[in-house]
Amino acid sequence: MSSLKAAITAVQGYVPPDLLTNSDLEKMVDTTDEWIRSRTGVEVRHILKGEGLGTSDMAVEAVNGLLKKRGIT
Repeated sequence: MSSLKAAITAVQGYVPPDLLTNSDLEKMVDTTDEWIRSRTGVEVRHILKGEGLGTSDMAVEAVNGLLKKRGIT
């Protein structure tokens, strides 16, 4: 049997600061806040805004937070 080689010692996440509300969606598509809430329960969601930004940019933020949390430079 092999010995333990790795362990999870910390967990970190990241959510973008910009918000998209149901009210915002009402202005973009034919829907209502009530319709969205009754079917999904969602009132507001965090979205990533910015030219050329993607999921890898959110991963970088999460990893940087994790490194800080663990005291790793």
